[in-house]
This record gives sequence, structure tokens and C-alpha cells, in this order.
Amino acid sequence: MEEHRARKRFGQNFLVDGNIIRKIVAAIDPKPDQAMVEIGPGLGAMTRPLTERLDRLHVIEIDRDLAQRLREGELADKLVIHEQDALKFDFSELAGTLGTALRVVGNLPYNISSPLLFHLAEHAEQVCDMTFMLQKEVVDRIVAAPDTEAYGRLSVMLQYRFECSHLFDVPPGAFRPMPKVMSAIVRLKPRSPAQLDARDPLLMSAIVKAAFGQRRKTLRNTLREWLAQTDWDVLGIDASRRGETLDLADYVRIANHVATRG
Repeated sequence: MEEHRARKRFGQNFLVDGNIIRKIVAAIDPKPDQAMVEIGPGLGAMTRPLTERLDRLHVIEIDRDLAQRLREGELADKLVIHEQDALKFDFSELAGTLGTALRVVGNLPYNISSPLLFHLAEHAEQVCDMTFMLQKEVVDRIVAAPDTEAYGRLSVMLQYRFECSHLFDVPPGAFRPMPKVMSAIVRLKPRSPAQLDARDPLLMSAIVKAAFGQRRKTLRNTLREWLAQTDWDVLGIDASRRGETLDLADYVRIANHVATRG
């Protein structure tokens, strides 16, 4: 089969380091009967060792040439191939069809990682856990603490929905073509419904987005659509602070205050 040239429009960088692949698969620790979905299997670097430990593996591949290679390859009997854009894939429907929560894994394209993570968060109720390779800068943002440069909307919204853990870094030399940035492995495990205490998650999302929309502005300015000075007094939060100084609990409290007040 002829060599596949990585396509920049799909953000393709193929993992080739066997030691790193073994380390990732060990961290995932797949069991034979689990419902696992791999996003962007590419040339099958992780697909092969995953299929060795699974009865069946669902893969989502947007590149039709790579999807065809998988159909014609030696792993085809163990694969269910979804030739589709992961940003439009209905993970909840698949979980419903299989009758079980999904384990989602993959080397995510850097160019769509944030929107894809937000898309997956919408299906979190049907997910067991997710283990991804991402640009290290994105992983740093996901796990960031308040009042740090990396802390932002992605940090707050993903930490609300998931327990987020940075597992380990992956150097550029593990890929072909070699990216110019460091990568990292992150694990996201959905929080239980009891932990999700925002009364209106969509309202909270809008408030968080506004708070980080103009980072240099104070909360008094970024959130004035929802909160007057009297509200800040009730909440006991100084409105002259900036959005990145608030923690997750603060944002939940603000959103619940606005939701209760109507």
C-alpha cells in the first residue's frame, strides 16, 4: 500500500515512537469487552495495540483515504469504522446503540482540539472516561489553577464537567512529521451528577465565556449584563477583580445567584 502523506488541513501528525505508544496504551488499560472509540486512528499506531486488547474498536476517521486503508487492512475484522467528522459525531447515539458508556481515546488534531473537547463535554453522560494526546499548551490550559496565565474558559468548563489529570508529556520526536510543539496526555473522567451543582449550565457557560472574553477588564464590566453592584455585595466578591482570579466554585455560585434571581 502506498505511503500516506500527512494532510495539514486535517492536522495530521502520526505517532511513530513504540515506547510512547506502549506507555499510552498502558495508561488507557483497555479491557476486552469495553466500548472504546478512537478518534483519528490515522495509520493505526495506537489502533493496533488497542485491538490486541479489545474485542472490538470503533474508530472515527475523517480522511477517506485513511478510512479505506483501515477497511482493507489486517485489523478490519476488529474495527467498526465511522468515516465522519468527530466534531459532528453523535457519541450519545453510539453509547445508546451499544447499551454502555464509552471510553474515548485519540491523538487529537491540534487545529480542532478545543471545539472537539467542548463537543465531547455535551456527551459526558454517556462517557466512562477519555484519554487524549493534545498539544501540551492545551493540556496545561485544561488542568490550570486560577490566577495563572493558562487558566481560562477551557479550564473552568472542562473542570466543571470532568476530573482532569495531566498524565505525561510526549516530545516532538515521537511523531512524523515532527510538530514544532510538545504534546501531552490528559485524562478526563466525568464527574457524578451530584457534583454538577450549576442550576443552569448554559447560563454558567455564557457567564464564563463573557468573564474571559476580555481578560484585562474587571468583572464589573465583563458581567454587567447579569450582575449589578448589589449582586456583587450579596455574593461577597470584589467586582474589581478579573475573571481569571475566580475559581470554579465562584463561577457556579455566580451562575446560581443569577439563575435564582431570574
